[in-house]
Amino acid sequence: QVQLLESGGGLVQPGGSLRISCGVSGRTFSRCNMGWFRQTPGKERDFVSAIKWSGGSTDYADSVKGRFTISRDNAKNTVYLQMSSLKPEDTAVYYCAASFSFWGDRSRSPGYYDYWGQGTQVTVSS
Repeated sequence: QVQLLESGGGLVQPGGSLRISCGVSGRTFSRCNMGWFRQTPGKERDFVSAIKWSGGSTDYADSVKGRFTISRDNAKNTVYLQMSSLKPEDTAVYYCAASFSFWGDRSRSPGYYDYWGQGTQVTVSS
């Protein structure tokens, strides 16, 4: 069993920055691929970013590329999402997810992931 807990969400002004974190306990964190998704009311959960278990590969949605950076610290069992140049349309509940499947294009799909956190709210507003 794997437990994921997001933290670091909050209110930030447009153009500002925020880093959210996801702590993972349970099975070997260093062997799981991690993803970040976001969701607004009434909409599907959208892919934001993903990182391979080794940290050697990353992927980003076009909407956040160049503004968001995903990283992980396997010694701390934590994955991060550094968000910069935030826009009001980035407002959402952000979820982290873990997968023990092979790394590939499927990492953009929610169905690829085996475990999910409860989410953290990020609000971008003046």
